[in-house]
Amino acid sequence: MKKVLVFLFIILLVTVALSKVTITMWHAMSGSRLPAVEAIVNGFNATHPDIEVVAQFTGSYAETLTKAIAAYRAGDQPHIVQVYEVGLQTMLDSGAIVPVYELAGPDFDWGDVIGPILEYYSVNGKLYSMPFNSSTAILYYNKDIFEAAGLDPNKPPTTFNELYEYGKKIVESGAAPGGISFGWPAWVFEQMHAYHAQFYANNENGRAAKATEVYFNKDFGVDVMAEWMKWAQDKVLVYGGREYSANQAFLSGQVAMLIQSTSSVGSIESKANFNVGTTFLPRIEGYPRGNSVIGGATLWVMKGHSKEEYEAIWEFLQYVMKTEVTMQWHKSTGYFPATNSAVKALLDEGWFAQHPNHLTAFLQILSGTRVPEAQGVRLGNFVAIRDVVDSAIEEALQYNGTNYWKEAKKILDNAAEKANTILWEYTMIYGK
Repeated sequence: MKKVLVFLFIILLVTVALSKVTITMWHAMSGSRLPAVEAIVNGFNATHPDIEVVAQFTGSYAETLTKAIAAYRAGDQPHIVQVYEVGLQTMLDSGAIVPVYELAGPDFDWGDVIGPILEYYSVNGKLYSMPFNSSTAILYYNKDIFEAAGLDPNKPPTTFNELYEYGKKIVESGAAPGGISFGWPAWVFEQMHAYHAQFYANNENGRAAKATEVYFNKDFGVDVMAEWMKWAQDKVLVYGGREYSANQAFLSGQVAMLIQSTSSVGSIESKANFNVGTTFLPRIEGYPRGNSVIGGATLWVMKGHSKEEYEAIWEFLQYVMKTEVTMQWHKSTGYFPATNSAVKALLDEGWFAQHPNHLTAFLQILSGTRVPEAQGVRLGNFVAIRDVVDSAIEEALQYNGTNYWKEAKKILDNAAEKANTILWEYTMIYGK
């Protein structure tokens, strides 16, 4: 009898294993974010014995996007892929995706999704990818260095002029070798446009129709770049690379301030041996108020899978959006919790009162002016265009002269010409 029971148990285990639906998810989360992703996947798998989500790190955001499109064309695509915000138009035109609204049942509450996130990834009022790791840029600052430089640690700069003056005082006092550095400089440049209610491209940033011309070489963009060039020449601004390298310059005390994604809040606070402050992005006086814009990435569902697999995918996506799951994701990383329910729960338990640096990005984006300029930019092959802008910023920050505005205009005009060629080539393939 015992042998029969053992045999039946083995048969049961084999049957369960054979009937299990396996879902692959490609993502770009590394470093301190990787354990947070694994915690979500492990939590789902533990509560869904008939489904197994296999998460695979596939390189940087750009690499993951490129690999996913290539895999679809080869017929070997994952079920889910994490794509950053600049891949939005590419994914919409790829022919490789199933919009998430098509998978949802009638009872799913889309209205619970944080407004700016919902707006960014929606087309004609329908959400195309599932919110996951949304962020925006904020200003981090070292309160200890501020005090050493004779600055009030509770009064961070609010304008470009104040930031420049604070930076000069920090450098001249010897409190730090540099004033500020940026993570993702081209993204910060985009943020500045949204924050000051300036379009980055025509056709309402590519949302009314496909963009065919960039606007970043107009007066506002030149004003921003000219300021940065002045800061760099006076050692106030220290170039920190294209992604997260600037974080180390901030953590090591090489600079007193950092503009970076709110997704770095958790790692910066855990690694810093000084008092970390956060505040809103600085403004250029004389321009209207807009809003910071969503960054980070969402989860896209790929075409070419079975009905059973799509049912399993939807189970996982709903799990990702559960209040307790998105709360923990936010606590572990600093990314926005994706729903209003999660925000309320965090407020109710006193999380933000105990961790005010996690609240800064929320206050900034929710207190900004909801204008079309800040809804988000959709550009064809935006990945290549951001690369062009990064190169332009790198060139500008090497300038050694006094005519900042004229040189900034020249550099941005050259970059705009390259970007417009990329847009033209894109519309030749996908139409206007």
